[in-house]
Amino acid sequence: MSARLPLLLRQLRRPPPPAGPPSRLRVPRRASSGGGGGCGGGEGLLGQRRRRGTQAGCSHGPGSRAPPAWNLIVREVIQNSKEVLRLLQEKNPAFKPVLAIIQASDDNLMQEVNQNLAEEAGLNITHICLPPESGEDEIIDEILKINEDTRVHGLALQISENSFSNKVLNALKPEKDVDGVTDVNLGKLVRGDAHECFISPVARAVIELLEKSGVSLDGKKILVVGAHGSLEATLQCLFQRKGSMTMSSPWKTPQLQSKLQEADIVVLGSPKPEEVPLSWIQPETIVLNCSHDLLSGKLGSGSPGVPFSGPIAENDVSLLAAALRIQNMVSSGRRWLREQQYTRWRLHCLKLQPLSPVPSDIEISRAQTPKAVDVLAKEIGLLADEIEIYGKSKAKVCLSLLERLKDQADGKYVLVAGITPTPLGEGKSTVTIGLVQALTAHLNINSFACLRQPSQGPTFGVKGGAAGGGYAQVIPMEEFNLHLTGDIHAITAANNLLAAAIDARIFHENTQTDKSLYNRLVPSVNGVREFSNIQLARLKKLGINKTDPSALTEEEMSRFVRLNIDPPTITWQRVLDTNDRFLRKITIGQASTEKGYSRQAQFDIAVASEIMAVLALTDSLKDMKERLGRMVVASDRNGQPITAEDLGVTGALTVLMKDAIKPNLMQTLEGTPVFVHAGPFANIAHGNSSVLADKIALKLVGKEGFVVTEAGFGADIGMEKFFNIKCRASGLVPNVVVLVATVRALKMHGGGPSLPIVEKIRTIAQAVYGARDIELSPEAQSKIDLYTQQGFGNLPICMAKTHLSLSHQPDKKGVPRDFILPISDVRASIGAGFIYPLVGTMSTMPGLPTRPCFYDIDLDTETEQVQGLF
Repeated sequence: MSARLPLLLRQLRRPPPPAGPPSRLRVPRRASSGGGGGCGGGEGLLGQRRRRGTQAGCSHGPGSRAPPAWNLIVREVIQNSKEVLRLLQEKNPAFKPVLAIIQASDDNLMQEVNQNLAEEAGLNITHICLPPESGEDEIIDEILKINEDTRVHGLALQISENSFSNKVLNALKPEKDVDGVTDVNLGKLVRGDAHECFISPVARAVIELLEKSGVSLDGKKILVVGAHGSLEATLQCLFQRKGSMTMSSPWKTPQLQSKLQEADIVVLGSPKPEEVPLSWIQPETIVLNCSHDLLSGKLGSGSPGVPFSGPIAENDVSLLAAALRIQNMVSSGRRWLREQQYTRWRLHCLKLQPLSPVPSDIEISRAQTPKAVDVLAKEIGLLADEIEIYGKSKAKVCLSLLERLKDQADGKYVLVAGITPTPLGEGKSTVTIGLVQALTAHLNINSFACLRQPSQGPTFGVKGGAAGGGYAQVIPMEEFNLHLTGDIHAITAANNLLAAAIDARIFHENTQTDKSLYNRLVPSVNGVREFSNIQLARLKKLGINKTDPSALTEEEMSRFVRLNIDPPTITWQRVLDTNDRFLRKITIGQASTEKGYSRQAQFDIAVASEIMAVLALTDSLKDMKERLGRMVVASDRNGQPITAEDLGVTGALTVLMKDAIKPNLMQTLEGTPVFVHAGPFANIAHGNSSVLADKIALKLVGKEGFVVTEAGFGADIGMEKFFNIKCRASGLVPNVVVLVATVRALKMHGGGPSLPIVEKIRTIAQAVYGARDIELSPEAQSKIDLYTQQGFGNLPICMAKTHLSLSHQPDKKGVPRDFILPISDVRASIGAGFIYPLVGTMSTMPGLPTRPCFYDIDLDTETEQVQGLF
């Protein structure tokens, strides 16, 4: 066949012949009692005896039926597949199915055939070549990789017969098994669910060739000889469905001669041994050779000149099988696309067993056993390579999901906000969790909750945990309220790295000459001096278009190495995720090694870091890196902003945050999905969970589903910032707002960019809070003037004020009137994209109360259970 392959491929690529009399080409041959080559005579294939002495390749005589030629059948299959694929791609332009072939043999005979047929149909092929001596484990490793590759929709094996063990075959995902060799696909075929499975292309090719040649299979005696495994089982099943009487036999069996002589049709599943004489096969018997099984890549062989194992019959089955595999590939892609469309989740919900009186929240949480998080992920349509599992009940979700589901319609977007709260909170998280449990566990509607990660400050301080309450909670609540997957720790590390870089840069600039600084910033390594990428970016910002470190002038070197940070203008603080009032004002640099450089500084709570705000507002890793680089940390002595990019730390910050950007998957008490991601305070920052969590959840629930998220504290803070900041960053608009109002809060209360920074603050104070006016401290006015001069005056305002009153005074309840709102300071989160004024005595570092919650929190060292967390 290898010598004729180019000819066969050229014939396949030829355009179809014009309409007219049917082509008289050769078809699967019938056996002869003598040796030598031959072709069908005037009697044709259907039951007539072949005339002896004619040459191979002669035409059928007058009056005979000319069966369809193999190349026309193959072309019909490929054109059909191409048309189906075209229709699929009209609605999904980026869709292009990929067939992976794992080869562990020396035979490359069919590789070009597969490639050409795939290209003709519009598919891609990826070929994984392993050494012929590769063992079972090596083959399985490659299979498992392909199984989890979402770009691949079909997998075929071209390996030796000895490698086709059950372990290898059943390592394939049934939905990618386009050769129909797995037990799952064979089982569905035998059960009668052929429309739900893949059928062996080789077996289908045998049936197609016989039927399209006009052979009626009903009542025929079929002998499948030398076949085994999935091919044997599939052939038997398909022939029986056609009404044939099917027998199967190995080559070495005492009854083989009688079986061959009784058969109307013989299908060769492997090469004929030399010791089996041709005289055993009756002249009238139709013989098809599928011994060049595309699975094994092994070419059929036998006695020289044996007509029934000649190249024509072999080509018929092998090439048509290759075309039918392409057809299976298109079907696989179509199924995959259908699975990406909106479907109701088949969620196994966890049963609640409410008790009276209602136990504590932590007792309720512990009484429920969460589902394994990988099970939950599969139920909601996540692929195995789209999650990174943390323990048994938490997982991070990869952002690649957004690309996979980019063409899927979003679900409905619901915001839960609240009345101005009491110090203990009014239950927005509980309402949020209760809504999604009701929608999914009780109404069978896809829904997702998106919550902020709680800070350990309030958890160990006054407010306690934030996992919901009662029978509407996120579980396990200990893991939710404590470290989770370490996102806040990553933010702390990144924030403090940047803080260290600021003071280190000031120190080194104060103690070194320009030349010394330059030699250390751009060192010579093995005699070669090069700028790093971030240094090249700084040169570009300075207008220095040079890439050779030795080419800079002294003036250019000085501009490059000196940031000239003005210490009093530093706005970047160190952070800690603990309430510690004694870190609100500190002095740094008191060690003798710092050579007299010291300054006053402070610690903020970790979730008040601008990096947390960046995490919550970003929509991709690239966007996060850009936002981190834009963060302004101070001004230089000329009043120009100094950014993280100027300090050369952007890449390092991104590395520390590369895992934190992925939303965390957890579950409710009833086993419905929850994203927990980002945790900016609403009184200090913008107080909403991440944009990415919302966007991923909206894709997963589908157009008929719901995503329920909450805004921190009251409507005057969390909801206002949700609309003014988060929606502006995400481009999303909620379909409905649920406002939580409690009797407790009602009893307690009784009863634009388009502007300058001062006017935007005044508008919020008067229109939202009810203030008569605002009062700016000299420091606040100075900052406003600086930010306006630096070009940041068009950013939205994020007020940092108490959450316990509409005014700046926590004890002023209800709706205070005619008060002056004092603005003590104004800070800028440029990377996150807002200006935040500090109202009154508002601090960015909470303090511990007289009796903090940590008095009640302990660990049972016997059971390792956390006690007193809530």
